[in-house]
Amino acid sequence: MDAHDMGADLEKVLITQQQLNERLTQMAGEIDRDYAGRDILMVGVLKGAVMVMADLARLVHTPLQMDWMAVSSYGKSTKSSGVVRILKDLDTDVAGRDVLIVEDIIDSGLTLAWLQSNLLERGAASVRIATALRKPDALKVDVTVDYVGFDIPNEFVIGYGLDYAEKYRNLPFVGTLAPHVYSN
Repeated sequence: MDAHDMGADLEKVLITQQQLNERLTQMAGEIDRDYAGRDILMVGVLKGAVMVMADLARLVHTPLQMDWMAVSSYGKSTKSSGVVRILKDLDTDVAGRDVLIVEDIIDSGLTLAWLQSNLLERGAASVRIATALRKPDALKVDVTVDYVGFDIPNEFVIGYGLDYAEKYRNLPFVGTLAPHVYSN
């Protein structure tokens, strides 16, 4: 799926596939530098982080393992409720591990702050965060994000793993939907 396939449903492209690829390459270099001599347990947050985690993992040269969690604070809404539920837990024990949480987007930061705290309580040696996108104007809690792809405006975005009603995740770019899509 691309911008042409979306027709009038696409309002605008915010970040192109090329921009995403270039920034992820830079982030991978930063991760390699920061984790030199250590193994990483990359924890992707389902479903949105699938694209960024797959791309980032292929660019990182540091030894790593991958695992996945599914947590939710959204339900069927476009805004976070702040109440976090674990839908799928890790298969890997994090005790003593250097964990890198990989996210698609950080809105309020509430879910991520909870997740970081949860993994530290489980005995992780360290927990850092990498995200493709961050909305600084939407943050409600102070959470340190170690690797940020792009800061974006506080708009609802789709593509590159991000969805609206489970659609548009497979777009190779980040964009906004035309209002007629979600106003019905």
